[in-house]
Parts: sequence; C-alpha cells; structure tokens
Amino acid sequence: MTDETTETDAIDRRHTRRRFLALGGAAGVAGLAGCSAERTGDGGSDGSGSADGNGEESDGGNGDDGGNGDGSGDDGSEDGEDETPTLTVATYGAFIDAPSVSPGEWLKEEFESRVDAELEWATPDNEVNYYVERAASGASIDADLYVGLTAEDLVRVDEEVDGDLFSPAGEIEGSDAIRDGLRFDPFERAVPFDTGYVSLVYDGTETEAPETFEGLLAEEHRGDLIAQNPGGSSTGRAFMLHTVARFGDGEDGSVEGGDGDPDYDYLDFWAELQENDVRVLGSWEDAYNAWNAEGEAPMVVSYSTDQVFADMEGANLEEHQIRFLNDQAYATPEGMAVFADADEPDLAREFMSFMLEPAVQGEIAQRNVAFPATDTAELPDDYAELAQEPAEPVTFTYDQLQGSLDGWITAWERQYASN
Repeated sequence: MTDETTETDAIDRRHTRRRFLALGGAAGVAGLAGCSAERTGDGGSDGSGSADGNGEESDGGNGDDGGNGDGSGDDGSEDGEDETPTLTVATYGAFIDAPSVSPGEWLKEEFESRVDAELEWATPDNEVNYYVERAASGASIDADLYVGLTAEDLVRVDEEVDGDLFSPAGEIEGSDAIRDGLRFDPFERAVPFDTGYVSLVYDGTETEAPETFEGLLAEEHRGDLIAQNPGGSSTGRAFMLHTVARFGDGEDGSVEGGDGDPDYDYLDFWAELQENDVRVLGSWEDAYNAWNAEGEAPMVVSYSTDQVFADMEGANLEEHQIRFLNDQAYATPEGMAVFADADEPDLAREFMSFMLEPAVQGEIAQRNVAFPATDTAELPDDYAELAQEPAEPVTFTYDQLQGSLDGWITAWERQYASN
C-alpha cells in the first residue's frame, strides 16, 4: 500500500493546491500509439523489404500486382487501364509490425477481400513528420492517407506546412457513431478511429504506485519510474502534457495548473522527478521493454488498456496494474486523414468508412490494444473489465496546443539535458 506519510512529506515540499481547470476534456473511451519510408504490401518495412506476419520476406511493396515485369498485368491488358488500384496508407510502425499484436495485416487482408484494390503500408521513421518535411521541401507525398494522427501532430503540420497537407474528410460513412468528445480537428480533416489513456502501469507484486503526481517524488519511489522523451515519443508527449495540465507552464504561461501553486510549474516537477531518479528512454517500446521484459523498474508510463495485452499473453494481471494519478489520465484519440495530393482520394475515404464499421472497430481496438472510437464497436464481453478508464480524462484542444506545444517540449528538453 502507499506510504501516506511519505507521500504527504513530498506534498509538503510543495505549496498549496489550486482547483483543476478542465482542458477540453475528451469524453468517453479511448489508443496506443516507425520503420522506413519504403512502402510495404504486407505489414512491415525496413527500407528494403521485411518479414511479414508469417516470417516470409516481402519485396518492399513494388506494386507490380503480379505483373510479368514488362509493364503489363496478368489480366491481359496492354495499356494498364484495367490495373488494380493501389491505396498507400501511411502510419506508425507499431500499427502494422508490433512484436505481439497489431491491426495492420488483418486490415489489409480484410479490405482487399471486399474491395478491388491493393493496400500497401508506408511506415517512415519520423511518422507524420516525414511528410511535413517533404511538403516543406516541395517533395511529393507518395501516400493517400495517414492513419494515427493526433491533435499535436495537426498543430505541427499547420505551423510548418504552407498550404494543405490534408484534405477535409467530407462525408464518411459511420462517422456519426464516433463518441462525443473524441473529435480533435477543428478543420474536420482527421476522423478518429481509436483512442487511449496514458497512465502508469506498475508491477503490483513489487510496489504500490502512488495515487498522485506528487507521490512520485517520494523517497520510497526513487528510481521506480520509466518514462519516454516527449520530443520523440507520443506517449512521452502525452505524459508531459498531463504534467503541464497539473502544474501549469509558469507565471507567464497560458496554463493555470491544477495544483494550486502559481510559483511551481511542470518544469519544477520534472526537475524533482529527475532528482528522484526517473529514467527517460526514447520510445514507448524501449520503455515498456525495459519495464516488462527486463524488469528494470516497477513502474512505466504506458496505457490503461495494458491488461488487455497482458491477458492475451497469459500474464499475471497483478504484475500489470493501472494507476490514474489524481484520478486522471491524458486522453489520446487517433485520427486518419486524406493527403491533399492523394492519387486515390475516393479509395482513401472508402477505407476510412471501412475503419469505422462495428466489426472493424472491434478488431482495431483489440489488435491495437486501445478503445474504439465509435459506440457501435463489437467487442468481447470482458473487454470493458480489462480496459480501464479514468474518472477524469484530461487533454488539450488543438487551439490550446497551437503556439505552445513546441515551446513546452523545447523547454523540457533544455532543462532535462542540463540536469
């Protein structure tokens, strides 16, 4: 159990508390969020082709549709007019090639089974930032759709790209079933397809996680936490944003934190967290493996759906406990959007509608270890018991992030590197 005396001492080092101000809360339920920019037709990419889910080597997605190598397809057409269209969908690497479960391969097979088209995945190392850089340099995009956008991604896109990287979604079948509070794009380009809550996951056989952020500063939890770098990890970014919501961003900042102390901000909290030997690794995968596979610390920043994954793996659920600090968690809805220069925009929107079908929503939630975006998703009866939701979701809106996000991350990186 938590040592209340020790946690109180940590709180006493701080000052008073202020009423928490809700920051555009994401209601309802919730996602988890590289490899190479090369395309792949099966579900993985290492720049020159990679093993698919069956261990077979792919050809890197050359898009020849089984042709004869002479520019003609095997359907007898000579001018290529009857060739099967190819839909190129960009996403983050774990969506198609996570080491345990991921929805990419299933989505490809299911979509191709009902639509006369080929789906190929593209997984650039820098995820959506790869396309931001290409657009900024005037290079072609070479993809039709991006799956896995967040509000933070869209802020960065709109600040760094002149013109439109994405098109308005338009009428997408099934979008009327998206849960209240999940839509995060004021310009209606991104359509949510799943969502998640960033929380603590801890080994209950080793420790009892604290109930508050301040409790992480207690001596009993020295060296107990593994987190991620917010500059390169969406999970780490969400956790950092939650600390901004909790403690504010300084006397001259735009966020009045929920802790009640105008003289103490998120950078002060992180400085104390460093003093208490927090470990910050580069990615969610690095952090989770260090916690789960290597046992290097009893707590990790991860997702409140962790027991879904643990149950699939037959793990001891006592070793996969969830803690919502201050009864909150940062909500991370993920969206999909059509690139403005897409070669197959109609096919891309057909895929978006496919992603919102009840059965597909259920598969995405289970395979991406997330919450569905719609209230019509078909899920196993025990899913709600394993996937936990906080009493109070916290998130920043697009408008709140605009003009602030990069500054928060830069200040965090500067301070962390100097300590």
